[in-house]
Amino acid sequence: MATQEARHARGPDRRQQPRSWDDGGHRGNGQAGDERLSRALGWFSIGLGLAELTAPNAVARLIGIPEDDSNRRMLRAFGMRELANGVGILAQPRESGWMWARVGGDLMDLAFLGNNLRSDEAQPNRIAAAAAAVAGVTALDVLCGQRMGQDGGEAQGTGANRLWSRHIDVRQTVAINRKPEEIYSFWRDFRNLPQFMSHLERVDVQDDRRSHWVAKAPAGRTVEWDAEVTEDQPNQRLCWRSLERADVDNSGEVRFERAPGDRGTILRVEMRYTPPGGIFGAIGAKLFGEEPQMQVRDDLRRLKQVLETGEVTVAEGSMAITHPAQAWAPHTQPAHTQPADSGR
Repeated sequence: MATQEARHARGPDRRQQPRSWDDGGHRGNGQAGDERLSRALGWFSIGLGLAELTAPNAVARLIGIPEDDSNRRMLRAFGMRELANGVGILAQPRESGWMWARVGGDLMDLAFLGNNLRSDEAQPNRIAAAAAAVAGVTALDVLCGQRMGQDGGEAQGTGANRLWSRHIDVRQTVAINRKPEEIYSFWRDFRNLPQFMSHLERVDVQDDRRSHWVAKAPAGRTVEWDAEVTEDQPNQRLCWRSLERADVDNSGEVRFERAPGDRGTILRVEMRYTPPGGIFGAIGAKLFGEEPQMQVRDDLRRLKQVLETGEVTVAEGSMAITHPAQAWAPHTQPAHTQPADSGR
């Protein structure tokens, strides 16, 4: 009895709650830190690239090299390289390919600085300081590239190859304290998805396999597509793909895995899509804050809130209320009568 009272005083046993990367699991903390470093280096690349492109003379003076035509051309070329690397890193922050491209660029920068030391107009002290800064950044690039590779970023090819192939891959995982049957039933009625997918306006169910999707796009536009279910294993797995003439070609799957000890569900979402405009659309979306990984992660957090509490917090601090029974009850719609999730 005393033991039970002491346990009650300490509050609920947190071991009873499923943990996801977002809930503070060890893997989540490590990957989140690696991703933050990757993003920081990506934005650094973009900032440096813009400076080298738009103000090569100022950069030359800063690092102590002659302001001649040859160096201006080289700095502008380096600026283009930095911009490409930065956009690539930001588009695929968990992939190591673009990070290793940065390492190669760092070595080129060091060679460029060393070559300029031979000039009579060079300022050795400034060149030495610039070389030390490049060496420090190179160490960060190598560390980040190694950690990205260890986290499995190479499994689907390098970030560079994947971005320039115009495909964007998204993988996210969340733990939800509901049974797989309940989450599957809620998700399988695709009309529920706009409740937590912020960019999704509506889904019109056409038959047991097909549906029509309308989603928000940058600059106030909308995009539409038809999708079909390609595989449906009730309470376990749901796969989809878009059909011809889709504004956004996409495919993917959702897996509903029972958590250890029957403590809720591990929901895994994997998607691949081609943004409107291909690589240029990906770059534009990236620069204007449309980050696919972040969007899906936030969507899944909202789903977790809807299913566990029946409400979701919005950015302005107000609450959008959804009745819990409507949010997750299995009877929302028969699981065998809906088609495909197509992400967004």
